[in-house]
Amino acid sequence: MIYGQGIDIASLKRIKAAYQKNPKFAAKVLTKGELAVFETLSPKRQIEFLAGRFSAKEAYSKAVGSGIGSQVGFSDLEILNNKQGRPVIVKHPLQNKLRVHLSITHDNEVVVTSVILEKLGGFERLKSYFK
Repeated sequence: MIYGQGIDIASLKRIKAAYQKNPKFAAKVLTKGELAVFETLSPKRQIEFLAGRFSAKEAYSKAVGSGIGSQVGFSDLEILNNKQGRPVIVKHPLQNKLRVHLSITHDNEVVVTSVILEKLGGFERLKSYFK
C-alpha cells in the first residue's frame, strides 16, 4: 500500500551558488558516505550529485508529510548507488516500516526527484510517529 509520495525540483544553478558561497553546504546536505562519493567526482558531477541528493531528501520529507527539518533532517537520509548505478535510499528513519522507491533525473539546469513510500505494515505505528 502506498503511504506517501513526494516530488521535488531543484535548480542546479541555485545549488551551485549555495555550494560556492559556502562549501560546508555539501557537508550539511550529505552524509559521510555520500561525501566520500562526492569528493571523487568532477566539479560538474559534484553539483549534479549534490543537487540530486538535496532534491531526493526534500522529496522524501514531502512523502512523509513533514518537510526537511521538522522531523526528518538531511543527515537522517543516506542515498548511495546500488551495483547497477541506481540511487537507493539506504538509510532513513522508517527503514523497518516503509520501502522507498526513488527516481532522480537531471536535465540541463534542473534535477527532478520522485519518492514513493510503500507501507510494509503497522499503519497505526506510522501515524503516531509523525504526530
